[in-house]
Amino acid sequence: MTFARNTVPHPRLRRLAAGILAGLTSSVLGLAGTAHAQTATAPSNLQKLQQFKVATTDLNIPVVPQSGANANAIRENLKRVKLPPGFKIDLFAIVPDARHMAVAPSTNMLFVGTRKTTVWAVTDRNSDGVADEVKSFAPSLRFTNPNGVCWTKDGFLIVVEHNRVLNFPAAEFFYEGPDVAVIEVLGQGKLIPPEEESFNHGARTCRVGDDGKLYITLGQPFNVQPKEKVALYEQLGIGGMISVNPFDGSGRAVVAKGVRNSVGMDISPRDKTVWFTDNQTDGMGDETPPGELNRITQPGGGGEHFGYPYIHGNSVQIAGTAAAPDLKGMAPPAKWTKPQVEFPAHQAQLGMSFYNGTQFPEKYRGGIFVAAHGSWNRTKPTGALINFIPVKADGTAGANEVFAEGWLDSNGLYRGRPVDVAVMKDGSLLISDDFAGAIYRVTYAAP
Repeated sequence: MTFARNTVPHPRLRRLAAGILAGLTSSVLGLAGTAHAQTATAPSNLQKLQQFKVATTDLNIPVVPQSGANANAIRENLKRVKLPPGFKIDLFAIVPDARHMAVAPSTNMLFVGTRKTTVWAVTDRNSDGVADEVKSFAPSLRFTNPNGVCWTKDGFLIVVEHNRVLNFPAAEFFYEGPDVAVIEVLGQGKLIPPEEESFNHGARTCRVGDDGKLYITLGQPFNVQPKEKVALYEQLGIGGMISVNPFDGSGRAVVAKGVRNSVGMDISPRDKTVWFTDNQTDGMGDETPPGELNRITQPGGGGEHFGYPYIHGNSVQIAGTAAAPDLKGMAPPAKWTKPQVEFPAHQAQLGMSFYNGTQFPEKYRGGIFVAAHGSWNRTKPTGALINFIPVKADGTAGANEVFAEGWLDSNGLYRGRPVDVAVMKDGSLLISDDFAGAIYRVTYAAP
């Protein structure tokens, strides 16, 4: 498909036109496979938006209150958070169920996914380091577990739901109203087979690489997948990562397999390798197995293998244990990649981000921040903190350290559960928290 590029002079508008054309073409073709099937008399809101028709008559979108008792209580809890000297943490925004974040490329705002039915648009209109407005994005659409949000290199917002992928041209400029332009990348039921859907491990994450491909993590839905699912999941990329074209979903490829449940990824700005977290098997005791931080270096040939469900971490065998008795006698992978970092068991490291800012001291530049959500399958809770991992000159990970902690108090009570980390344009670090329903902002000033 081609169109007259020279009729749209600005690159961003030219790409927007391409997205619009793709959306209109999809509409003409009938949007096969979408759960919002069009009828002759009642097209869905998704199809209306793809045709630039009005889907919502009420142009007012309710906003989330940013002051009051709740905000004050969260600020009080933040006084418990311990940081290295010179760092300070403040409340950036009240954002219910805040999960993964996508900082806008051109404006002082971001989009925030949830595991429910809302994507939030969060805006700091006066650039004072505190959000002024939080409201739902594209409320004329109904999302299902829109956890994953990320950007293409030219400003298209990707939203990855449990089993659908949508693309929103110039979302940071057109989010003010309820109706927005949209491209259906993968329709409902096209990300994974519908029969493999589960309420468990259905939160996706995403990034778009310099190669233009959209990378998506796909957690497998079991504690340990049964024997009859192992080969199928490796073939589909469930329990791993896939890549697709971010505009039409074509060119699907498995880039990682042998993963249990990754809910965080980022791409190294230095060598462009893809890194991801992986959550460990439950029910094997308080101290095992470890969580993982992994690095993909050989994505071709059907996907790089990371050992699961045969093994987790460097040496903890899963197959044949009480957690996976039906895998007894399972042969190990012919070749598998060990993790870059082993985290303490059951801390549930989720979102991660390379620090590409300059506000923080040199030690942190080019390193990785990781959010640890906190344990549920442990007699004494652990986690609810932020890790920092430096990256060495050869591109591999250095030693893990705790950067921020204090959301888990001395009584074992969670006062917050970090989910994701994201770097703002000024070099400050955002931390999302789906338990408190908030986003925090970490800044640095030399002591």
